Amino acid sequence: MRIEEDIKLDFKDVLIRPKRSTLTSRSEVDISREFVFRHSRRKYHGIPIIGANMDTVGTFEMAGALVPQGLAVALHKHYKESDLEAFFGQRSADATIFYSMGITAADYDKFRRVADAVGDAIEYVCVDVANGYTKSFVDFLGKLRAAYPRITLMAGNVVTGEMTEELILDGVDIVKVGIGPGSVCTTRKMTGVGYPQLSAIIECADAAHGLGGLICADGGCTSPGDLAKAFGGGADFIMLGGMLAGHDESAGEVVEHEGGRKVRFYGMSSRTAMDRYAGGVANYRASEGKEVLVDYRGPVEGTLQDILGGVRSACTYVGARRLKELSKRTTFIRVTQQLNEVFGRS
Repeated sequence: MRIEEDIKLDFKDVLIRPKRSTLTSRSEVDISREFVFRHSRRKYHGIPIIGANMDTVGTFEMAGALVPQGLAVALHKHYKESDLEAFFGQRSADATIFYSMGITAADYDKFRRVADAVGDAIEYVCVDVANGYTKSFVDFLGKLRAAYPRITLMAGNVVTGEMTEELILDGVDIVKVGIGPGSVCTTRKMTGVGYPQLSAIIECADAAHGLGGLICADGGCTSPGDLAKAFGGGADFIMLGGMLAGHDESAGEVVEHEGGRKVRFYGMSSRTAMDRYAGGVANYRASEGKEVLVDYRGPVEGTLQDILGGVRSACTYVGARRLKELSKRTTFIRVTQQLNEVFGRS
């Protein structure tokens, strides 16, 4: 046993220090990014925000709303093969839509059949596991990369620099970072394992960028300001779950609750998800997610405007004309309080 004594930080622990700027309007800020991925060598241009691969977020409908505005979606992995084939078969190849999968033999065989059916339409793949530190995960990534050298591969989750480096060297283009920060994730409660998300982003970004790789900050963002902090800390992409839940495009069940309309939202390791897709919680494990009711929020377009507007505004506060410059212009200051909540949170 050992103890690391240096303090690790979360979004709530810091604010971004403002700096002099020559920008006169938020409209001058370009929040798109351009990348050439380390392994696939494909070029990317877009707004690097990804709808999470949860069945109440990563839907065909969400892709239809986000992709035309330059954002991305990771589809959830529980769609039928025929539905995936029909969807990818009619998509233009320049759309940033991730096919999501686990690491079982059935997951691989399903992907192979869909990929064979749609040709080169699948350019982005997300391999998603709760624990990205296992040998079976690394071995699976090697197998997938060898068989499909042209796909842009995002995989995780991990929270430390050394594992980020290993995944990039094993063929991953984008390392997914985050263990336990999600709004409907209970991994930290159930296992005691995790890492404060902002420090995880900073450390993993440093490791990835040294090898020409990228990271995606997955989980923990509850407001546009958190996205600004994640980008400021070095995140190349950000994956959103709860912030995109509750919308028309999210496909969650709408229910009447205490006189208002609510939408069911749950983690993909929750009892709800395992009952739906795995026949229940296996007797050797515990649920590591929860189900909640979130406010029904209508079309996602209004939320996107808030998110993108907040990130643009953050850039103007530090003089970053492009999103790429934000991390170079970010100075975090430690704080004990974020907001004045005398009239409640909003």
